Amino acid sequence: MIHLQQAQDALLGFLDLGGWVVGVILALSVLSGAVVIAKLVQFRAAGVGRHGALIAALDASDRGARSRAIALADSAPSHLGPVLARALQTGAGRDRLYTLAEGRLARLDFGFRLLDTVAQIAPLLGLFGTVLGMIDAFRAMQEAGQDVDPSVLAGGIWVALMTTAAGLAVAMPVTAILAWFEGRMTGERRMAEMVIEGALSPDADATLPDDRPVAGRARGAAHA
Repeated sequence: MIHLQQAQDALLGFLDLGGWVVGVILALSVLSGAVVIAKLVQFRAAGVGRHGALIAALDASDRGARSRAIALADSAPSHLGPVLARALQTGAGRDRLYTLAEGRLARLDFGFRLLDTVAQIAPLLGLFGTVLGMIDAFRAMQEAGQDVDPSVLAGGIWVALMTTAAGLAVAMPVTAILAWFEGRMTGERRMAEMVIEGALSPDADATLPDDRPVAGRARGAAHA
């Protein structure tokens, strides 16, 4: 309880020094942190990056085992499993399948714009707070005239610079996390394209029996 009270006092003191600008930056950091946690939970629930079952389903489809491919797609932990299952079951049109996949991907993209906004506006808010603090510091120096105390001026300057540091401290990790999220989504879009195209255009060579003569397999590979 004592440590909690000390942390609360430190936070209030920090807000008192930095003013409303630091308060806004802290609010943005809490908001972005909540979004990051929500996206991590969403990515885990959607099976982002877990595509082993989808690849196995495509392989089964290539070998002509359509029922097994559909079963693998239905049981896949990935959010793209239903798209592959529909492509294998109904042979839906390419445009329709891409629309379904994009709808699922769009739900995973939700919240990225907010993180990008925080990453851009946090350092600008910090710079704005620094400018306001410097204005106050130099105005106090002007009012003091010949009796200005350099230590007081230095104190006002470091307090002003604190807002810039706070803005950068929020923007840098948010930018890095957003880049990681976007990288994962790039992989998901590539996987969606592979799933759709693989289901609509199965590999005909994979359906050939495995006991073909070696020469025949070699000719097939050469023609491919």
